[in-house]
Formats: sequence, structure tokens, C-alpha cells
Amino acid sequence: MLGFIRGLAFGASFASFTLFAQVNIPQSHLQLASGVLLGDFSKLDPTKPPSDNFDLRDWYLTLPTDLNKDKKADTVLESALSDGFVLAPLFYTAQDGAMVFACPNQGAKTSKNTKYARTELREMLRQGNTRIKTKGITKNNWVFSSAHGSVKREAGAIEGSLEATLAVNRVSTTGDIKKVGRVIIGQIHATDDEPIRLYYRKLPNNERGSVYFAHEINGGDDIWVNLIGSRSHTLDDPEDGIKLNEKFSYKITVENSVLFVTLIREGKPVITKHLDMNDSGYNKNNQYMYFKAGVYNQNNTGNSKDFVQASFYHLANLH
Repeated sequence: MLGFIRGLAFGASFASFTLFAQVNIPQSHLQLASGVLLGDFSKLDPTKPPSDNFDLRDWYLTLPTDLNKDKKADTVLESALSDGFVLAPLFYTAQDGAMVFACPNQGAKTSKNTKYARTELREMLRQGNTRIKTKGITKNNWVFSSAHGSVKREAGAIEGSLEATLAVNRVSTTGDIKKVGRVIIGQIHATDDEPIRLYYRKLPNNERGSVYFAHEINGGDDIWVNLIGSRSHTLDDPEDGIKLNEKFSYKITVENSVLFVTLIREGKPVITKHLDMNDSGYNKNNQYMYFKAGVYNQNNTGNSKDFVQASFYHLANLH
């Protein structure tokens, strides 16, 4: 780990998917113009830390380091993160003003049950108010609209959206072929499971990468949905895939317990897919949600200096 740290204008058109009932795509997604990336990058300043270019009051940062030797990944809470925190080459501002996340294949984990390392933001609606607990049905987290009324009153928000514009700069290239090249770039995490994990994957012999997501049934199996290409480790170069360093945007929304995922690339049609989560078990009284964004490396094998990296140009959580 220390060696790594030291060394390192189109009309909208949509493709839709549904697992269960047909639903209406929300206006917040229908209004997204094809070919137009989300966010305004013109004010990003390469001389400033990420917190001066991005509003990070709603987030804390998990790092793949264990500097205090407690056998858990280090975290940077909201106040410190928003006060100019930088730790190159894991988290810093790029020469074009982007917020850079990098994570080696092998690093500190968040818990004994976690297989992979990450440099990733965790949504914190409390904005530094430590009197509010991080976990549980609190004002720090949000819930589905189908949750019980008392649960909704205790939560910090009801449903919402996460949107980002980024470029994946590097993926892992060594180790287990079934794990090489894959990274999670956005999530909704629930009490124990994940309503969505959004992946980018580029294989070593391919020029372009795939984008797909997993929906985990609460206490059950994953349902996989392809946006571009697939998650296969034997996939030929996706004809319409995304290259490294190519900017693209995503928007993830939960509305009326339905998951909507939109992918935007410059000069190409918008792709929107949706999945009904009413039967996925996230409306239970103990289920709370929070967004995550950054790089969650999905390869824990290979060369110790191998790593993933992504540069974010826009990030917003909306409730």
C-alpha cells in the first residue's frame, strides 16, 4: 500500500427495461438531453482541493489505507473532507480540476466481510452533525416511499437521485481474469444489501468497456442488467463501449420504489433502464439507504501496484 501511495444538442431517445410492471420514466430522466453530459465543468479549478470544487458536506470518504493500524479502512468524516482534505495519489484534484479517486487491488477493507478495497464517498445527510447516528433509520439516511409512515418520518429523506459525470482513467490489468478490469462507480447501499451497484468494466485486450448494474434482492440474489456490453470476462470489444478517459454521465433515481438508471455519452442517444423494486424487500421497517460514489475496486488479486482510477467532473445527490 505505501509503495502504491508513494508511486503513484440532440433529442432524447430511450431504451427501457423493466423486471416487473411497466412504469413511467420520471421527468427528471425524460428531460435529460441526449449527448449532453451532466454538470458544469467550466468552474473546476485545478489549484484547489476537491472540496472547493465540489460540495462534499453530504459525504464522508473511505480510503484503502489503515494508517492507525486498527485493521479497518480509514475514513475521513464530513467536516474534515469539506475542509480541503487531499491524499494523493488516492484522492486529489487533477490538472483539469476533476476529483480523482484511485484504489489499489490490495488495500484495507471496511469490514471482515468485505472482499475489496475502495476509495469511495458515502452519503451523509447529517452534514457533520455527529449527534445523529450514521447507521439506522435516522436523519442521516433515506428510505423508500413504500416504507411505513413512522419510518419515513424518522428518515432524512424519502427516495432521491444520484448523478455524476466521470471518466474511468484506469482499470486493473493483472490477476484473476474473472475479476480483472472491473470497478463499481456508483451505488445505493441499504442496511445490509445493495439495491444497485453500477459497474464499468474493460478487459485487457479490449479497447472499450461495458457498463452494467446489479440489483441485489434484500437477503437474496443479484439481478444483472446490461446498459452497454456485458459483465462477461470473455466479452469481445463492445462495439458501442466506453473507452478509458472518455467522459460519460449517469443518473440513478429511486421513485415510488422503482429504480431508474440513465447513461449519457456525448453525441449518442440516452440509455434509460428501470426495475421495479416493490418486491425486493427494501420497504421493511429496518431498511435505510445511502448513495455511494467513487471507485470500489472489484479485483483483489494480481500485482500489488495494480489499481483503478476515475476522475469525477460532476457529482450531486438530490432528495
